[in-house]
Amino acid sequence: MNEPVIANLILLLAIVLIMILARTLYMRNQRLKEKAKMSMLFTNITHELLTPMTIISASVEHLKEVEPKHEMEYALMELNIQRSVRLLQQILETSKSNEGRLKLLVSNGDVMAYIKETARCIVPLMTQKKMQFNVTCSPESMMGWIDTDKIDKIIFNLLSNAVKYTNREDGRIDLTVKTNSYYDQIIIEVKDNGCGIPAKRQKHLFELFYDGDYRRFNAMGTGVGLSLTRDLVYLIGGTISYKSKENEGTSFIVTLPIGKEAFEPSQIDEKNRININIPQSAIFDFSPQSLVEAADDILNSDSVADDDSNKILIVDDNNELLMLMKQLLKSKYHVLTANNGLKALEIIKNNDLDLIVSDLMMPEMDGWELTEKIKTNKDYSHLPIILLTARTQEEDKRKSLVIGADEYMCKPFKMSELTLRIKNIIENRNRIRRDFTSKSIEEVERPASNIASIDNELLQKAIECMRQHLGDSEYNRDNFAADMGMSASSLYNKLRSITGLSVSSFMRDIRMKEACRIAREHPNIRISELAYKVGYKDPKYFATTFKKDVGMQPTEYIETIRESDK
Repeated sequence: MNEPVIANLILLLAIVLIMILARTLYMRNQRLKEKAKMSMLFTNITHELLTPMTIISASVEHLKEVEPKHEMEYALMELNIQRSVRLLQQILETSKSNEGRLKLLVSNGDVMAYIKETARCIVPLMTQKKMQFNVTCSPESMMGWIDTDKIDKIIFNLLSNAVKYTNREDGRIDLTVKTNSYYDQIIIEVKDNGCGIPAKRQKHLFELFYDGDYRRFNAMGTGVGLSLTRDLVYLIGGTISYKSKENEGTSFIVTLPIGKEAFEPSQIDEKNRININIPQSAIFDFSPQSLVEAADDILNSDSVADDDSNKILIVDDNNELLMLMKQLLKSKYHVLTANNGLKALEIIKNNDLDLIVSDLMMPEMDGWELTEKIKTNKDYSHLPIILLTARTQEEDKRKSLVIGADEYMCKPFKMSELTLRIKNIIENRNRIRRDFTSKSIEEVERPASNIASIDNELLQKAIECMRQHLGDSEYNRDNFAADMGMSASSLYNKLRSITGLSVSSFMRDIRMKEACRIAREHPNIRISELAYKVGYKDPKYFATTFKKDVGMQPTEYIETIRESDK
């Protein structure tokens, strides 16, 4: 191959490489521009949301003055306003960090005293969860230069993260602060005896919006805290590391400079000293004691509805929402509560329920798995289920309906709408039950379009079972349940849900329906023979039961048939 050809090939290859590189740089630039636009949009929206939160907070304060009797509701509102504001502030800080706009401003003061005071703000949360919490500073007092706002966020995020994943009776969290040998750095360690971090999750630990397994531990999570903590540590010029062993606990170690020489002149505030009495982060994620006591009283109390009210189960891992829903529904229904799917299953096994309202995302067992277990169990498949969720994707709704949920509502929802849906489902079930008792045996045998297929199958099996023992006067509810392959209580729950009748009432109803069918087919039959054919040894008792259920004596019914045949 001659030299001109080789030169042309090299030139062509160079042009291709340049084009590929140019394309790659262009696409990268476009992605950066798009990311910057989204970050700006995110920041603007967050700023806008803080304004209505401020207005709502001020409105709650005013309502407390003019209508002080609703103390529990106000506490709920204030707690969730605090949570929302703290999350919005974390998002703003994260957005600033991503854009390189986070700035340091360090002041001089007693670093150890300030950290101890900051840690005190989270003591109510430790107390509420009955955890041991120890703070150790060595030395007890030491002057240094810190940005109090950044220190607050680092301490809070590390401690709150430890609380989330320490879900045991002997839970313990230790905060240790010490200095290096040159006294120009502090080493902060937050150690817990919680669940530890699985090895496969450790590489994602500091990723933004990575929220780990927080729902499994019945905790709030956003996936912002640890990512922001790392950014703040790096901004200060420090380091962050961790040690963790599954089922034994986790330790986070943060090293931060506190010497004046570690900071730029523009980062130093010479005029204002650290005020240890005013930690910058005043908003922490714990319920006021009055709210905790109110939650215990409401969730553990009996409903105030009358004895004939329908019984419903509410399942949600958020105790405050659980408490609020029970408070608002208990005047109309007997309300039971559970904070995860496993506890819900236990309640379902031990109670005669009419309806279930469940959150979708929960620890231990989520709403989808709970729904699937209920709908595939012949003892409980009749129970209607309303799923509540913050997930708004169409495929999530479709999946919920496919596995058997009767309704699907997106958060935030209006309690009035939830109440209406509960009412409509229960009234529809009652209408199906009324229809059953008014139908003939031939109509009952035809599968009903308004009854689930699995319930139709059970109903047809129950009718056939009764037919096979129709003339057996000794055939009782225990025999019936055994032939159906169910416990007496399970059969009762199923038949009551589908027909509105108890097992004994269902058996009597089928005997009476069959008596009507036999009478129509044999209008000259004697009453005593008719009684024996449907399992009654005493014709007089049969006649009394027939009149009670059908509305006329057997003789009158047969005479009506004879007249219509003429």
